Amino acid sequence: MKPEFDFEPAATALEAVVVGITEDQLTLPTPCAGTMVRDLLTHVVDLTEAFRQAATKEAVGSSVAPDTRPDRPLVSDWRSRIPTRLKALVSAWREPAAWDGVTEAGGVTLPAPVMAMVALDELVIHCWDLAKATGQEPRYDPADLAVLAEFLADTPPEGTPGLFGPVVPIPAEAPVLQRVLGLTGRDPAWTP
Repeated sequence: MKPEFDFEPAATALEAVVVGITEDQLTLPTPCAGTMVRDLLTHVVDLTEAFRQAATKEAVGSSVAPDTRPDRPLVSDWRSRIPTRLKALVSAWREPAAWDGVTEAGGVTLPAPVMAMVALDELVIHCWDLAKATGQEPRYDPADLAVLAEFLADTPPEGTPGLFGPVVPIPAEAPVLQRVLGLTGRDPAWTP
C-alpha cells in the first residue's frame, strides 16, 4: 500500500522543539496533567521507537511488555536519541509495506494505517505539549492537522481512556490546530 502521508513534517517540528529544551526546563509542567517535561521526553523516547517498530512489524506478537513506569529516569542522551529515532520512524513509514496489514505498538494491535494515524497524533500533540511547556512556537503542517481532524472527529465527549482526557469544546470556526487539541482533551489556552 502507498503511504497515506509522510511523517517528516511532524517529526521535524518535534525535533526542533526537543532540541530547544534546556536542562532547567525539564521540571516544568506540561499540558498533560501531572507530567513534567522530562516525563514527556521519556515518553517520546519510547514512542518514537515503538512506532518505528510498528512500521517494520517487528513488534507484532512480541511477548515483551513495554516499560511504561512513570518514574523511569530520562535517558542522558535524549537530545540525540530522539532526533535519531524520529528520522528512523520517518524512514520506516515511507516503506509501502508499513501500511499493509495489522501491526502493534505498546501492546495495542491495529490496522497499520490506523496505527500510523495514532503515531502522527502522538508526534503532533506531544510537540504542542512540549512547546507550550517550554515557550516555543513550532510550525504544524496543515496536511497533518487535516488528517488528525478527520481521525479524531468521532472522539467521544468523555475522551478515550489511556489516550485522551474528556474533549474540550472548541468552536467550529476555530483554527484546525485548536480543534484537534480540543479533541485530544487539551485546552489550547493552557499555560504553565
